[in-house]
Amino acid sequence: MLKQRFAITLLATTFLTGAASAAVIDVAMDTSPAGLDPHLVTAFNSVMIVQDNVYQGLTGLTADLSVVPSLADSWTISEDGLVYTFKLHPGVTFHDGSTFDAEDVAASIRRVQSPDIASPMSSRISPVVGVKVIDPLTVELTLNAPFAPLLASLSYIAIVPAEAETNKEALQQVPVGTGPFKFVEWQPNSFISLEKFADYREAGLPVLDGIKFSFVPEAATRQVGLASGEYDILPSIDPATALQLQGQPGITVHETRDLGYTLVGMNVTRGPLGDPRVREAVNMLLDRQEIIDGALFGAGVPGGPLSPALVEWALPTSDYACYTPNVEGAKALLAEAGMTAPVKIVMKVLPRQDTRDIAQVVQQQLAAGGFEVELVNQEIGQFVQDWRNSEFDMFVSANGGSPDPDLYFYRTFYSGGSTNVFKYEDADLNALLDKGRSVIDQAERKAIYDDAQRKLACTGPIAHIAYGDLATATGAKVNGFEINPLGRLTSLVTVTLSE
Repeated sequence: MLKQRFAITLLATTFLTGAASAAVIDVAMDTSPAGLDPHLVTAFNSVMIVQDNVYQGLTGLTADLSVVPSLADSWTISEDGLVYTFKLHPGVTFHDGSTFDAEDVAASIRRVQSPDIASPMSSRISPVVGVKVIDPLTVELTLNAPFAPLLASLSYIAIVPAEAETNKEALQQVPVGTGPFKFVEWQPNSFISLEKFADYREAGLPVLDGIKFSFVPEAATRQVGLASGEYDILPSIDPATALQLQGQPGITVHETRDLGYTLVGMNVTRGPLGDPRVREAVNMLLDRQEIIDGALFGAGVPGGPLSPALVEWALPTSDYACYTPNVEGAKALLAEAGMTAPVKIVMKVLPRQDTRDIAQVVQQQLAAGGFEVELVNQEIGQFVQDWRNSEFDMFVSANGGSPDPDLYFYRTFYSGGSTNVFKYEDADLNALLDKGRSVIDQAERKAIYDDAQRKLACTGPIAHIAYGDLATATGAKVNGFEINPLGRLTSLVTVTLSE
């Protein structure tokens, strides 16, 4: 029987007010999130707030991308690789005080896989074909084929109360998780506040009394606020801001190679972009180093479908002929495809300074080959909605990375993948991706994903631009912050504030 608690949670949490505390850290972000449901959100500002702070998965990922236990204490895998049995951490409670158990795990898996919920996370666990509750602290997942990245995939699947299984709206405004911080209040376009969860499963954590996420659209205001001590953290700052903050008294800029990337996305159902020769021409017109130098202040490297930081997976860009700028070659491809200049395209732009700057350089570079690109700057909610609904010709954006190729490729490029908003279909690639997720041998998987990268780099629906230097700035009072290459604010659970 499901625990009857969720409606009470919604009512009670709505009326909470954030009491002032000396140990509340203030994180200044550029925009307010579009929602907080961990199974629905894709915007990075939403993910930074709820991932690891409010919600947790059965597994977790460390800063070096190692898989570690989280809500699952341990697991065993059958000899054929088709059955995973998880032993859950005992004594865990949700933020409403109710008990976490295997029913919540099963309901969360079903929720992510439900067509009615339409979660962009669904492809991450699509090989899971059975979920069985063995007892309150044991759950069993059955797969239709071996799935090498399952344990890493589960770190992305937040466990939510079972009562939310069929409710698509309940968690968007009022999240209820098991993480170190619980939701208190959301003032639209102003702030979201979280407070320390006193019954968190790890004794002595979190150290902070709370987190306040302040929404501050102006970059200059965020920088001045960090220097003055009004704000404590500026997460995932753009390269220009990182340069300006370097060396300022009391400010530390933490940097690591980003697994995430900047990109030009293309809807293959929109006119000329349905022709792979046109998509290859786009790649040939992009001078990625010029984009990095001009829009990212040199803070990044050109990259293909996988981050160079994934040294065991990523091919060098020298393997992709289309990555050498070639205006005349691009014009020839467009002519071969029957295109007459100007080829008119509308490009939507994620509301971040780096992506706006990238869009302007890309617009100029594509113009040299005969494209006429109209830039449309949108607020985050509209951008995400249009992205989810495939309402774009092109867009410029920044996407988070993944530690395993399957976690990116399958959901993004497989026919019908949960984030294949590009409507891209390729039977040969589908076959590669099916094989890549079921093979266990590392060398064999590497060969498969090498082929996938070569197929995607020039004629896929994404022109990958750069893998930047991920940077977060912290103020003088912040101690113990550790930057995560996935951009998550995982270390806030152990961060302290000095007086």
